[in-house]
Amino acid sequence: MEDVLDLYAEPYKSWQPVVCFDERPCQLVADTREPLPRQPGRARRVDYEYERHGMCNAFVLLQPLAGWREMKVTERRTKQDFALVMRELVDVYFPHAEKIRVVLDNLNTHTPASLYAAFPPEEARRLVHKLDFHYTPKHASWLNMAEIEFSIMVRQCLKRRIPTQTTLTAELAAYTATRNATKSTIRWLFDVQQARTKLSRLYPQLS
Repeated sequence: MEDVLDLYAEPYKSWQPVVCFDERPCQLVADTREPLPRQPGRARRVDYEYERHGMCNAFVLLQPLAGWREMKVTERRTKQDFALVMRELVDVYFPHAEKIRVVLDNLNTHTPASLYAAFPPEEARRLVHKLDFHYTPKHASWLNMAEIEFSIMVRQCLKRRIPTQTTLTAELAAYTATRNATKSTIRWLFDVQQARTKLSRLYPQLS
């Protein structure tokens, strides 16, 4: 825990960016009847019946101090999907960084081994050399600021029925473009001293 909190306390470093990474399932749902449009004094009305069109996955990359984020929609969240996002993080978004510090949870696909499963050893090693993984403790994924971004995204973008992966991709692209244009940052206030005080029960008790 303190490892992640120390990382959040560091000043902004363009050559060593801190990027929070997370993923969430998204259910695809379509209307069975065309909603009735808004009218003066009356909200848009939606029928209670709907059709399920399956599930997909959304990845988020968030640089909290720079006010930058990117979201990727995929069919699944396999080791290969994770590896492809990490390669894009290195080669597309931060090609000139010395090291990219990535905050992520302990999901079994979030490991350097996923890169070796997806790419030849030389390519996997090149990416691993540029990435520095910092894991949140088990049952403490709330320490990952990417969860805050997902919460905002759900409230602003997903509180309605989205029928297809293509539509979801377009909606999330519009959402990230708006948030990035305003450089919306996240102000993190929980630090190591607060953790030692408020979460003292989690620390070993010295006799």
